[in-house]
Amino acid sequence: MNILITSAGRRVSLVRAFQKELKSISPKAKVYAADANPMLSAACHAAADYFEVPRLDKKDYIDILIKKCVERQITLIIPTIDTELLLLAENKEKLEANNITPIIASVSFIEKCRDKRVIHDFFATHNVATAKEYDKDNYSLPLFIKPIDGSRSVDTFLIKKKEDLTDYHFSNEKLMFLEYLDHNDYEEFTCDLYYNKDHQLKCVVPRKRITVRDGEVNKAVTANNELVSYIRKNLGRIEGAIGCLTAQFFKHKSEAKIYGIEINSRFGGGYPLSYLAGANFPKWIIAEYLLGEEIDDKFDCWEDKLLMIRYDDEILVHEYKG
Repeated sequence: MNILITSAGRRVSLVRAFQKELKSISPKAKVYAADANPMLSAACHAAADYFEVPRLDKKDYIDILIKKCVERQITLIIPTIDTELLLLAENKEKLEANNITPIIASVSFIEKCRDKRVIHDFFATHNVATAKEYDKDNYSLPLFIKPIDGSRSVDTFLIKKKEDLTDYHFSNEKLMFLEYLDHNDYEEFTCDLYYNKDHQLKCVVPRKRITVRDGEVNKAVTANNELVSYIRKNLGRIEGAIGCLTAQFFKHKSEAKIYGIEINSRFGGGYPLSYLAGANFPKWIIAEYLLGEEIDDKFDCWEDKLLMIRYDDEILVHEYKG
């Protein structure tokens, strides 16, 4: 029943959540962590043990990952970053042949999530509105520019004046020119969604983003608002989705307008707030994939208006030999 958190990095809270839930049903089971540089990963030091893996672009990544999981009797893998999702999904059968189950969406759905233009089409098929995309020779100001495959707010631009546009914005085919959704009018929410083995939505927790640091939420509050019923109605089943999905929405402050922005098929950096509010995704994953239990609807299991304020903490490694 051992579990592995891959690309562990700073995900200390996620490691500890899985440790707590796993210990409650199997005290001797362990939560491991893996990283390309585990000595400098706080989450690796918080785990029961850790091991090094190659970078994701190395050809032997999967073979080494399987070998180390088999040696440690790891049967469940929890991915945490976008760039590893497709690789794990494409090798799902190979992993399962070695009694290792990655909690990973289908290849098809992951590919949709990785392309912001395609995920807009996906939203449209599910009756979810999106910000209008402009042609680069026919746009209105202000506008928001972002890459179709970006993350962590890298290469994003708010353009209020024509003079702010450069040749780079027009020549880079990956950059989308989008209708700007003004934060004076809209509130931004990241929603943690749990899908069971049958791709059915079982829980929605909207988190209002108050401040963000380095692309990850730093202050946020849970909000049991219209987004719960809206997502339940329009995204109640997603073919290929399992486990935790993180979806971003903008909700108008005074009007009945909701816009879908993007979906990531993994645990988001702000998930610990949902966990502490009572949306126990680690427990449900363990129940479904290790114990063979079914998950009932959990839409009302979490605390509304719970504020999370993050701060820096320290992990000390003695006799470091870097």
